[in-house]
Amino acid sequence: MATELESKMEKAIEATNREFARLRTGQASPAMLNDVKVEYYGTPTPISQLATVKVPEPRMLLVTPWEKQFVDPICKAILAANLGLNPSKEGDSVRVAMPILTAERRQELVKMAKKHAEDGRTAIRNIRREANDAVKKNKELPEDESKKQMENIQKTTDKYIEKIDTTLAEKEADILKV
Repeated sequence: MATELESKMEKAIEATNREFARLRTGQASPAMLNDVKVEYYGTPTPISQLATVKVPEPRMLLVTPWEKQFVDPICKAILAANLGLNPSKEGDSVRVAMPILTAERRQELVKMAKKHAEDGRTAIRNIRREANDAVKKNKELPEDESKKQMENIQKTTDKYIEKIDTTLAEKEADILKV
């Protein structure tokens, strides 16, 4: 049961980390475009399935579509995603410069990071509650063994919440770094 519990909590950590990766810091990251969908022969398709996204400079993304006719649709999709980015065509690729973040925008991003962290903590606490309920329902377990399992569940929960808190602190420092 402990490995199943840790597996579920690890998935909650991964989901939180994916949300953190989408938050814009002062530096460019290909993960920023993960949610951007481009109309590909009538089907909304993620940019990562249509093009390579590289980081040639710390504040620059270079999107190179595998089919040249998708340069314009990729530009439009990045603009429509409302990420505060201004793509520009450059030959057969799209260059996306990262504007410098204002102090207010940095504070908004920190708030968003804290919200994602709290969502992750909530998911972990829900997993803990489910595991505790499963232990309580098991009437065959002796009372002392039941308490021991619940203590282990709490220790595991604390460990994973600490991971989220550490990652949040790193993300905040990254966002606030000028």
